[in-house]
This record gives sequence, structure tokens and C-alpha cells, in this order.
Amino acid sequence: MVKTKIIEESDEKIRILLTDTDRAFVNSIRRSLISDTPKMAIDTVRFEMATIEMDDEVWETNGPLPDEMIAQRLAMLPIPTRHDEFYFQDSCPNCSELVVEDRGCPLCTMLFTCKTFGTEEGRMVTAGDMNFLGEDDLSIPEKYRSIPITKLFRGQMIEFYATAVMGRGRDHAKWSPVCGITFTPRYVGVINIKTRSKMLWNLNLSITAKDFDSNGRLEDLDKVAQLIEDLHHVGAGTEESREFKDAVVVEEVPGEFILSFETDGSITARVAFEKAIEELSGRFGKIEEDLAAVL
Repeated sequence: MVKTKIIEESDEKIRILLTDTDRAFVNSIRRSLISDTPKMAIDTVRFEMATIEMDDEVWETNGPLPDEMIAQRLAMLPIPTRHDEFYFQDSCPNCSELVVEDRGCPLCTMLFTCKTFGTEEGRMVTAGDMNFLGEDDLSIPEKYRSIPITKLFRGQMIEFYATAVMGRGRDHAKWSPVCGITFTPRYVGVINIKTRSKMLWNLNLSITAKDFDSNGRLEDLDKVAQLIEDLHHVGAGTEESREFKDAVVVEEVPGEFILSFETDGSITARVAFEKAIEELSGRFGKIEEDLAAVL
């Protein structure tokens, strides 16, 4: 059975050590994170066309950016996602039996509004100018409220209504909650020839002989990563490589991989990983049922 160990974790970033597995399974987790993990994202935007007279000035909805470009920016904003409170529209208790055009209720849809005016010097409209019609804790998180949407000057205004729904990355990139996702084999450092390894230690880089255990092995993940960088100083293309000749090497650990990724802020990295595993498990469960029915 696959075992997991969290190496490093924050709300938006995580590194996980996976053991007793193979490259194909880890890659399936990677693909599930990108394509299957559900999240909320703005799907439709209705822009209001208007001219307003206020304080002896005329304000018009004629900003510098086309509506289509603004809609694309809105789609990529990190919308807070609560999987236990919202449904996909096609499985919503209130909307699943309705035609697509009529779907949309508090159980499957989030509604945001924005009405902002420009200034003489120019006012940047940001994600923080959007108001969520609901609980305050489902508004755009404070750290992302400065994301720019457009810039308005005197006489310019913008007004729109945006709806967010649950979706998956396989349908559109705006529903993919992760980025920078990658995995590598776990490596360990090994001293093959102590006498020649001194060439590396004499360079006074980050890793020294004291970092290795009595068996000449280095297993600390962060130090191994630094060792890989240090070995470039005595690797191929360097003068030292002629004599060094793999005195110190890094070796793959069979069946162990390090998975790392960041999220867009709509969900935490831990939740993204858990949901990816849940989606993957459900898919394999269906395959098992189908095989049982056929065989």
C-alpha cells in the first residue's frame, strides 16, 4: 500500500514523499490534481452597459479593456471553494433536473457583483472590489484582493455580475486548482571513494563529509537536493571531473518519489491532494465494478 509523508506544507504549497509505489501511480495523482480535483471558478459574467450623470459628470461603461479580456481575468481569480457546501450544477438537489439555462441556486452557484468608478489619476480595479452576495468568509481572500482586473480613469466605470460554479480542470483551465506540479524520484547521496571525495569538500560548498553517516550515505531530503547542486562543480565539463570520477554520487531510491505543487489559493494544498486521491480512488472503484460485471 502506498504510504505518504508530508515534507513541507503551507496553505498554497506542499511537498509529499510517496513510498511503496511506482512512477505510473504518482503520475496518475499528478494528472488527477490537474484535471479532476473540483473547484469553484467564475463561469459567466454579465456586463451592464450604462451612462450615469453624477456630480455634474457623465460616467460611461467604456473602460480600456474589452469585456472578453476582463471576463478571462475574472475566470482565473481564486474563488474560495467549500466542497461540503456546494454541488456541481448537474448534481444539485435543486437544479439537476432543470435545463442548463435555468440552473443556479445558493447550493451550486456563487454570485459576485462589482460597480466601480475611475479617477483623474486612474484607479486600479482589483479583486477586492468584488462583493460576494453571501457569507463574508466566502469573499476573495485578503491576500488575493489586490489582483488587478482593469484600470479606470475619470468618466469611466465598470459594472458587472459574475457567477461562479463548480468544475474540473479537464473542462477548462480555470477549474484547475494547482500549478507548478511535478514529481521526482527520491535520491540519496553515496560516497564511493573517500579519498577522491575530498575534492568536493575542499571546494567549501554547502555539503561536507560530516553530513554523511558512518556508511557514507546522505538521506536528508533538503541536503541531498543541495548535494545535487554541489556535484555540478565537479561534474561533466569541469576540470575536476577527470580525477573526481563519481567519487560521490546520488542514487534513486526504488519505489519512492517526491510530489510537489502549489495551488491558486482557492483551496489549500492539503485539500487539493485529498480530493485528487478521492477522485482517483472513485475512478478505480468504478473500473473494478465494471471488470467484476464483465468477468
